[in-house]
Amino acid sequence: MAGKADEKKSAGAPDSVALILFFVFWYAGNMKYNEYNTGALNAAGGKTAGYTMTISTMQLGVCAVYAILMWLTGINPVKILGLQAPAAQKLPKLSTADLIATVPVGFCSAAAHSASVFALGGDPLFGQIVKAGEPVLAAAVGLGVYGKTISMTKTLCLPIIVGGVAFASLKKGPDGGYGLKFDQTALLFGMMANAFAAIKGQENSKLMKDKNGKPTEIYNRFAGVGNQFAVTEIIAFCVSLPVMFATEGANFMPFCKLFMETPALQWNLVMSGLSFYIYNELATM
Repeated sequence: MAGKADEKKSAGAPDSVALILFFVFWYAGNMKYNEYNTGALNAAGGKTAGYTMTISTMQLGVCAVYAILMWLTGINPVKILGLQAPAAQKLPKLSTADLIATVPVGFCSAAAHSASVFALGGDPLFGQIVKAGEPVLAAAVGLGVYGKTISMTKTLCLPIIVGGVAFASLKKGPDGGYGLKFDQTALLFGMMANAFAAIKGQENSKLMKDKNGKPTEIYNRFAGVGNQFAVTEIIAFCVSLPVMFATEGANFMPFCKLFMETPALQWNLVMSGLSFYIYNELATM
């Protein structure tokens, strides 16, 4: 048994090396997602074209298709990015109650994603700056809504985050002086994205761990974080669909026509969905 364990360990890079690589690819994936997302919005006519919610939803549709393909093949390749062997990923045996319990996480994931797309559509740079303040809202939601305690170390980091966001917001004016420049759309939707991401984190923790920090029964039935993330993204897609049709339903057929005729939209939409899935899954490793 020991020999088998040692052999399994040596099949890929050590976990410490893999973790560093996961972080590198998470950062790179985040950057590429922003690039592809901007490319998709621009190819569809920009933020005033009326396709922002549609693009957000279709990105989640790409995520759902990718998750289903992993179940069909039984392989999750994400660990290759850490120079480790791909992990097995079988369709989890979940009950209806398990799926219902996962809906809050999926709903918050959908809302956070759509709000982020609107924020980045308003102003990609300022949208990223606002989203960088997510830890502040995460701390506030954890403390004020879920009654979680915050360590002194984390508390001391919050002013640094706020100061960093404010400093990054400074823009040089025509007179040579520096001042804060805000984009209202990016600010509003960026804060919404942060709030839903914070709630999602807390709901995800409730779903997967009990009060003592031990794995819950549903965690065991998911049979891995990869499955839980896949189910969450599929639910997020299902939640987004009715919102998309309610807000941009009249534009859906024109969008489909534009998609079929515009290679740049096809490439950037598919790649933004894939990069979104992969870099977010790497954050769970």
